[in-house]
Amino acid sequence: MPTPNKTRTAIPGARRSVATPRDLARLRAAITAFFFLDGFVFAGWVARIPAIKDQTSASAGALGLALLGVSAGGTATMMATGRLCRRFGSHPTTVASGVLLAGSVALPPLTHSALALGLVLLVFGTGFGALNVAMNSAAVDLIAALRRPVMPGFHAAFSLGGMAGAGLGGLIADQLSPTRHLSLLAVFGLLLAAAAGRTLISLPVPTPQGGPGSAAKPGPATSSEHTATSGPATEPEPTAETESATEPALATKAESDAKAGSAAESEHATVGPEHTAPPEPSPVAERPGRARWLVAVFGLIALCTAYGEGAMADWAALHLHQDLDASAGLAAAGYSVFALMMAVGRLSGTALLERLGQTRALIAGGTTAAAGMLLGSLSPMIWLALLGFAVTGLGLANLFPVAIARAGALTGPGGVAAASTLGYGGMLLGPPTIGFLADWYSLPIALTTVAALAAVAAVVAYGTRNAVRPAGS
Repeated sequence: MPTPNKTRTAIPGARRSVATPRDLARLRAAITAFFFLDGFVFAGWVARIPAIKDQTSASAGALGLALLGVSAGGTATMMATGRLCRRFGSHPTTVASGVLLAGSVALPPLTHSALALGLVLLVFGTGFGALNVAMNSAAVDLIAALRRPVMPGFHAAFSLGGMAGAGLGGLIADQLSPTRHLSLLAVFGLLLAAAAGRTLISLPVPTPQGGPGSAAKPGPATSSEHTATSGPATEPEPTAETESATEPALATKAESDAKAGSAAESEHATVGPEHTAPPEPSPVAERPGRARWLVAVFGLIALCTAYGEGAMADWAALHLHQDLDASAGLAAAGYSVFALMMAVGRLSGTALLERLGQTRALIAGGTTAAAGMLLGSLSPMIWLALLGFAVTGLGLANLFPVAIARAGALTGPGGVAAASTLGYGGMLLGPPTIGFLADWYSLPIALTTVAALAAVAAVVAYGTRNAVRPAGS
């Protein structure tokens, strides 16, 4: 006869331990595959927008309204996806969202009107938004178990997938019709989702080492947390090493305390007879309102970052061509160097976070991006503008991943959903805001708003540097 604790583990979404480092490595590879899939499929669709515009005979205005379907479907789905992750678990939700995204990319070339295109893009946007929340939620759980800030690596896979998808789309655009291209893209996406999804579903959600229900053991990974929960009421300012090592586990602890009575916590509380005392609550867990406020703060940082990404995607090439008289090919390099340096920054992001800590990395990234964008937007020389765009990409690279990871560590999938919604709202806000400001003033002046918001992200990160502290600190 099963014990009550065993019965609870059968509840969908309940947390179970991943026992071996090999399991954690397999999980990391599977989640990375979904990040790559997200960027690859989305970029492949974007590469065929001009051809699909001609196919639907849509005007520029009608196409713009149809393209809002992606944004509307994505933002409308994100908060609901957070609830689905809590109900069914982030792993099954990630797989289902990946299948929806990959399958729906084949639909746009089947349409022959702007209205039909907008409707199918609602479906595509739903898959895109749901996958972003679900895979980031899965990544947050894995980060807490690994006790390493590896979120930038996942987002690097998204950037590399986007570059690969855009590059492949450009190469085969003249050889394949949009219908054949996006159908093949859908088949590839479904196969990748099936392969990575099999691993993701077969493995349970990992639990933090030394997390709730287990005693903190002395050692490099847990000494800071052990000191925080059993030492004196005051302690020195956390260093970069202790900040990056302890924040995921402490924030996950806060999440577990805030969800007292859930099946996940019940399992943690009964790991073994030697762990019968309940974990000491953290300051954030004792004040759920403060946790929600911090999620909004990290969402604001994500918004500032996504604003810059959207602005660079839509306006960098035009600025180089229109204001600096660059050739069409050289103008196209503006966004390319930005995206390339963003990918480089994310690939090196884990090492940077381990060296500086999350707060210092956010401050340094925002400051770097602000300086780079001022150079890129106001420089009278093409090569200096390109250098500025590259520095901007490097600075913005890790702001969004860190903000999403910290929001998820505080309140779980709901935090990921809330911060993602705010972040992608910034991506929607950026291009039209730049356009209006360019009409009122000039495009170079309008692009300085990217620098301004990057600076805001740095200031916000500095202002909240002590907001999440270990219990007893």
